[in-house]
Amino acid sequence: MAMDYSGLLKKYINVVIHEGGSDLHFSTTSHPTIRINGNLAPMLKEPVLGPEDTLGFLKALINEAQMKRFNETQELDFAIDSDDGNRFRCNAFFQRRSVGIAMRLIPKRIRTVQELNLPESLLMFPRKTQGFFLVVGPVGQGKTTTLAALIELINIERMEHIITIEDPIEYLFEPKQSIVDQREVGIDTRTFADALVSAFREDVDVLLVGEMRDYKTMAAAVTAAETGHLVFATMHTNDAAQTVDRIIDTFPAEQQDQIRLQLAASLAGIFSQRLIPRISGGLIPAYELLINNKAVANLIREKRTHEINTVIETGSTEGMIDMNRSLMELVSRGEISVETAYQFSPNPTSLERLL
Repeated sequence: MAMDYSGLLKKYINVVIHEGGSDLHFSTTSHPTIRINGNLAPMLKEPVLGPEDTLGFLKALINEAQMKRFNETQELDFAIDSDDGNRFRCNAFFQRRSVGIAMRLIPKRIRTVQELNLPESLLMFPRKTQGFFLVVGPVGQGKTTTLAALIELINIERMEHIITIEDPIEYLFEPKQSIVDQREVGIDTRTFADALVSAFREDVDVLLVGEMRDYKTMAAAVTAAETGHLVFATMHTNDAAQTVDRIIDTFPAEQQDQIRLQLAASLAGIFSQRLIPRISGGLIPAYELLINNKAVANLIREKRTHEINTVIETGSTEGMIDMNRSLMELVSRGEISVETAYQFSPNPTSLERLL
């Protein structure tokens, strides 16, 4: 009997929503599995999936053109809207010659900085008129959600032309005070870099770059920030110092001094975040915030990025936040355990001094 993959998809999506899950996984030789509060939970009452099942689910999720692209490139990023109005960011891939699918739930409502337990000092960045602001961290740490909160604040407070460049589009913005145009790589534009260059001719005020993957995209983003635009972007880096190094190292050697100067001048700040298991259940962010000031700009220009961490540690009066201090505050508020704080600390020795 043929399986009703569309019907099963609806059922499993309902389970994710109902259980407060974040992700849904389809993998051969496993039960359909959801992630709840960071932990995987297989749906043991559902059958173990075979290769024909994972392919069946993929066919229920994408169209023929996407299937053709998937077979050519062997992986595919896409987003879907479920019948109940929920949105998922999806990735399909091959593993051991069969299909695997990972689906991440994107909440319908864009939450505020306060609701996300993020620091009030973040609010200064969406209120700037120009500069380059990065939200960084490993995959699945809430970077997109944080950026959505900042963009939505601009949308509510100011009359601006906002353009987002994403792969795929994640949160959907409804224009409030601002005009919001959302462009998807592969559908509305060929590449991040192409869309950025073209944005200069689109009378744009605020740019959101979903991910900076190559130096052409980085160069265009930094130039946009230098020429009077407010630019937000994400990167998969661990902290502020590593982010600055990664950007500079992406460029050919002969261009690195130039980008160093541009970055020192245009950078507004770098926010690094991790989602940490709470004692009461669920996840709460711990974070680091670098605010670019004269001292930081000098360190970037003079190739002394390894000293940035010290500036963050001593810059709390200016609103900077050190990751260890953030972890210590979560411990003192009874949100996370001491063991968890050590587990997520970038420098356990200095955390010991704080605790």
